Amino acid sequence: MRKTDKLPIETARDYALRAIRENIVSLDLEPGTSISENEIAGFLGVSRTPVREAIQELSKAAVIEIYPQRGSYVALIDPLLVEEARFLRKVLDTAVIEEACDVATQTDIEKMEENVSLQEFYLQSEAADKIYLLDDEFHKLIYSAARKETIHAMRSNIMLHFDRVRTLSMKTVKDTKIVNDHRQMLEAIKNKDKETAKALVEKHLSRYQIDEAEIRAAYPQYFKD
Repeated sequence: MRKTDKLPIETARDYALRAIRENIVSLDLEPGTSISENEIAGFLGVSRTPVREAIQELSKAAVIEIYPQRGSYVALIDPLLVEEARFLRKVLDTAVIEEACDVATQTDIEKMEENVSLQEFYLQSEAADKIYLLDDEFHKLIYSAARKETIHAMRSNIMLHFDRVRTLSMKTVKDTKIVNDHRQMLEAIKNKDKETAKALVEKHLSRYQIDEAEIRAAYPQYFKD
C-alpha cells in the first residue's frame, strides 16, 4: 500500500477513504487482497473507526467486499460494472464537452492547454503514472469549464471500476494514444466544434473495449469470470 499525506482540510475518515480509494485504483491494493483495519489504521496513523467507515463506504461502491466472520477484500474487477461505468461516463462526458464548447473561457482553455502540454512532455519520457494523473485532471478541467463540477464529484464511485482498468491499460497496453485524444478534444473546444468533440469522447472511451482481451490475458487473476 502506498502512503499519501493527509490534507489539512480532511477529517480522519475522509483521509482514510481517499487513501484506500487511491490505492485500489492504482492497484497497490490488488483485486482479491485482504483488507485489515488494524494494519491500514496503523499505516495511516489514524484510529480504526475512520478506516472501518471508509471500508463500509467503499463496499457500497462494490470495490470492497465484506464477509462476516471472514473479513474484507478488494473486489475482483467485474466486467459488467466496468461497462456500466464506461457507459455512464460516455453519456456524461459527451454532454459536458458539448457544453464546454459553448461556455469555456479563455482561462479554462489556458488551463487545459497547460495540462495537455505537460502530458506531451511526459509522453516523451514514457512517464505513464504522470500521464494517468494528468488524464484525470484534464477531464476534470472540462467539467469545470462546463460549470459541472458537482456532477464530476457525484460520478466518482462508479468510476472506480473503470479507473482500475485504465490503470491496467497503462501498464499492459502502454496506451499513449490518449494524449493525442486530449489534444484533439482541446482543439475541438477551442473551435467550438461540438460534433467533433463528442465523436472524440466516444473514440477515447472505446479504447478499453479494443484492449480488453490483451488486458485480461495479462492479468486474468484480477477479473471475475
